[in-house]
Order: sequence, then C-alpha cells, then structure tokens
Amino acid sequence: MNAHGSVHKYGDHVDTDVIIPARYLATQDAKELASHCMVDIDADFVNKVKEGDIMVAGANFGCGSSREHAPIAIKASGISCVIAKSFARIFYRNAINIGLAILECPAASEGIDNGDEVAVDFDTGTITNVTKNETYQAEPFPPFIKDMIAKGGLMASLKAREAAK
Repeated sequence: MNAHGSVHKYGDHVDTDVIIPARYLATQDAKELASHCMVDIDADFVNKVKEGDIMVAGANFGCGSSREHAPIAIKASGISCVIAKSFARIFYRNAINIGLAILECPAASEGIDNGDEVAVDFDTGTITNVTKNETYQAEPFPPFIKDMIAKGGLMASLKAREAAK
C-alpha cells in the first residue's frame, strides 16, 4: 500500500469547520461533502485536487468538532494520505475508522511545499519528496491499522473479517 501525488499544503490548526463547513453537513453523501472540502481556506481546492494527491499540514490538523464528515470529505476528494506535524486525537481516530491514511511527521510537514510531488511507503513509513529528492521517516502503521485502511476503514474491515469466516 503506497501513495503518490501532488501536495496541497496547509498550516497549523486547520479545524474540521474549515475542512467541511457546517453549512454543508446536511448530507452523508461522500461525493457531495468532497465538493465542498476546504472551501473556506482554499476555494479552488476541489478544482485542483486529483485522485491520489497528498495533503500536508502543520500542527493539530483536524482540531475542533468531532465530525466524521471531515476525513470523509478529504478522502472522497481524492486525497490518498494526509501528512501533518500532529493531528487532533478524534480526527486521527475518525480518519483511520473511515480508511484515510494519515501520518505524523514534523520533518515532512516542514520540508514539503505546496505543489511538490511526494511518494509514501506505508510499509516502512518512508515519505519521499520527489521534487526535492528528500526523504523523511514517519512511524509506519501497525499491520492491523494498515489492513483496516486497505479495506476502507473499520466497518469494511469488520465486514471482510465476518465474510471470511
């Protein structure tokens, strides 16, 4: 399991109200949520993002309310991985639960710029900035989380386990 794409970079304390503003929460439809992702901080994000792209941010990404809509909107927009200095705990758990890969890596957060091309190896936790020819080391996912993300999140993972019995 790997990710490779162009970077969309944001700063510190990007909260869930910026990721998906409350005025768009009347739906559970992932594609509809994605169409409004990051609109208040980057109005052109939905026009620029491509399937497989990577989001990079500063400290405390996903702070604010505990809405699961935020990681759903990011994942449905095409983002394959979010790399940040740190994540709000509830956002971190919600992201894993819905199958959005996220990695904490302060060095990558500081060294990667908007528009850089980045590759992520989830097995090793290696983040490669292809544009700058630099590598950063994040903690790789434990096997059970890697499996959960690969299957699309917690519920999909549990369904797959039940189907295998």
